[in-house]
Amino acid sequence: MYRILVVEDDEVIARTVKAHLEGWNFEVTCIENFSNIMQEFAAFAPHLVLMDIKLPFFNGYHWCNEIRKVSKVPVIFVSSASDNMNIVMAVNMGGDDFIAKPFDLDVLTAKIQAMIRRTYDFTGQSSILEHNGMILNLSEATLLYQNEKVELTKNELRILQLLMENKDKVVPRDTIMVKLWEDDNYVDENTLSVNVNRLRKKLEMVGLKDIILTKKGIGYRIG
Repeated sequence: MYRILVVEDDEVIARTVKAHLEGWNFEVTCIENFSNIMQEFAAFAPHLVLMDIKLPFFNGYHWCNEIRKVSKVPVIFVSSASDNMNIVMAVNMGGDDFIAKPFDLDVLTAKIQAMIRRTYDFTGQSSILEHNGMILNLSEATLLYQNEKVELTKNELRILQLLMENKDKVVPRDTIMVKLWEDDNYVDENTLSVNVNRLRKKLEMVGLKDIILTKKGIGYRIG
């Protein structure tokens, strides 16, 4: 089931769009906290975003730009500000399409379906994980924290992915090593320790000190 994030401050429009798209078997959530849209974006990991332009705190252009720092997920702007300047701005800021208000729900659905087909039928689904302000982009092997981006190696990405997917518990060293063996390269205890230490140093560079905690004799967990 594809996930749609609706960034719309008009509650009537947001609820109407949500109910309609759920009838087409989409999983839909509407933004509630407009001061920190990225946190809800990362937690929900949508396949497509419907973005209004005029929003509380920051406008839709700002949030589209923030999304583009961590994801290539399709963004469709939906706005009554449909003059040529706003349409051009929407595209230049990373938007993939523009739908003017008022709109027909069936036309909106058709555009969403077409965009999803073009995006995911051949390229697969991207994935994002979030924890305490950290946004891990699995498809790009990057971590974003407080507007600082870190490039990760394949092993660093796999380690951090496991820790973030199991953020409430200690991940055994053996489990992490099995994950690192997926490309048939043998990983021993020493190699794992080296990779974890390198990852810690990269995270410290963006202010994430002591974020990977060691449980002696067992494994690691994320703080």
